[in-house]
Amino acid sequence: MLSHDLENLDLSANEAKVYLATLELGETSVERISKKSGVKRTTVYLAMESLGKKGLISQSKRKNKAFYYAESPQKIKHRLAEKMEAVNRMMPELLSITNLIDTKPVIRFFEGEEGIKEVLRDVLDSSNEKFYAWFSEVWQGEFDNNWMNEVFTATRIKKKIWVDCLQPNNEHFRELTKTNSARLHRSKLIDPNLFKLSISLNLYGKNKVAAVSSKEKFGLIIESKEIYESLLSLHKTM
Repeated sequence: MLSHDLENLDLSANEAKVYLATLELGETSVERISKKSGVKRTTVYLAMESLGKKGLISQSKRKNKAFYYAESPQKIKHRLAEKMEAVNRMMPELLSITNLIDTKPVIRFFEGEEGIKEVLRDVLDSSNEKFYAWFSEVWQGEFDNNWMNEVFTATRIKKKIWVDCLQPNNEHFRELTKTNSARLHRSKLIDPNLFKLSISLNLYGKNKVAAVSSKEKFGLIIESKEIYESLLSLHKTM
């Protein structure tokens, strides 16, 4: 509908209805606009005032009675073009501010088991098709395994998010590899004498690193493209 399209062009629902009614009626009164648009008369006045400021409605008077008429729809196009010019003028400065922010990594700290769950939820929320991880048996043994299986892993599978993970080569993880395909896992098992990791590390969202210590009951989310890419290179090398 035209009114819905106009709403997408910075007009409220009532403004869109009033503008269209006025456009169809030509020079007319508030009473007729209200009847045509289905908008209450008091609301029509408010919409008219706003549309007037936007240059889309004009007013004339005859015998002390106010009449209104819609300006050409071309004015909508011109108004949007002016806004676009303003955006283009601001863009270099806005991007320079963004670039300054992007150079500073953001670090968020989470405490307790609920905090760790928040970190892991962010891994799922910010991942698209895949993320990369280092898992350890120590980490899994000290956390809520039911939540990991029934919430984290189940949600990950439902969202079709694969994980490329590095794990110690022991009986526990060798057994898990038998169900890798069903769990959307790609695993690399490493000599446990070389794999001394007791935390979980996850690389996701193209610029995020999640580090979780279940023993010390805290987690970190680091947002840094440089740190992410460096650890991703290390992960792929391993």
